Amino acid sequence: MRIIVYGVGAIGGTIAAALALSGQPVVGIARGAQLEAIAERGLRLRTPEGSVLARFPCVSDPAEIAFAGDDLILLTMKSQDTVAALERLRMAGVAGQPIFCVQNGVANERFALRRFPEVHGVTVRMPSSVPAPGEVCAFSLPRHGICDIGRYPSGRNGHDDRLASALGAANIAAFVSPAVMESKYGKLLHNLHNIVEAALGHRAGHASFDARLRSEAEVVLAAAGIPWREVGAADPLRDALMRYQPIAGIEHSGTSTTQSLVRGAGSIETDYLNGEIVMLGRLHGVPVPVNAFFTALSARMVREKSGPGTFTAAQLETELAEAGPSA
Repeated sequence: MRIIVYGVGAIGGTIAAALALSGQPVVGIARGAQLEAIAERGLRLRTPEGSVLARFPCVSDPAEIAFAGDDLILLTMKSQDTVAALERLRMAGVAGQPIFCVQNGVANERFALRRFPEVHGVTVRMPSSVPAPGEVCAFSLPRHGICDIGRYPSGRNGHDDRLASALGAANIAAFVSPAVMESKYGKLLHNLHNIVEAALGHRAGHASFDARLRSEAEVVLAAAGIPWREVGAADPLRDALMRYQPIAGIEHSGTSTTQSLVRGAGSIETDYLNGEIVMLGRLHGVPVPVNAFFTALSARMVREKSGPGTFTAAQLETELAEAGPSA
């Protein structure tokens, strides 16, 4: 059994390095400077306890891999890049192999299920970053992160058990859950904060916006009849298995949304976080002006090449009021 990690960024890099270091056969799919660095010297995993170099083959496209029937394929790119990645997998001959969506949001599983029969959701909690090409940082102890794994839309099978066993051996806490999408919706509620952090940076004022975004979202999920399970700070597993710790000489730049802005990636995933709540609100007749405002703000920040912390809370309050209830 090999594990194919498609997207060797912060999450994918941590997972790929940890798996390789545990002895699990891994193939990465990466691009640009990250691919070049891994091919030349491997991927260095930095943790609060030290650093170690992981080596595994890495390619630029799925077409470079001779896929086997027992391969497990992990999608670890941002949601806005998923459809293109799925098309490349299909063109490379992938058919019945299990696809695991190790991603924020809840749209990726539906994208995959249009194309492949064996789709699985993974709720991933893993504070990590890429400080430089060829390096990845995992900031938690005693485990690198926590993953809930299950078949989409529900259920479990041997593919889930195999991935959970491999991750567990790689110091990533993994739990098989037949209702994995409940935790993915819980993570979605947690990730509504990402764009607030990106807009305000380290300035004060997060809490008020976070509360309003979540309040709207909980009403929307109730109206849509979608159950969810808490995976944020109130989840006892986080305190037991994933305590944030600093890494000497490394600054954690923030959430995945903030990291995308820092890199100037040209896109961020807000359409699949706050935008998911906006879509559900419009489908079910629930007003979602705050989530709609921040979804539009994310597009504006990308368009204007705004960096993290561009706005103050007072500016956002003024613009939100001007946008009105139909934002």
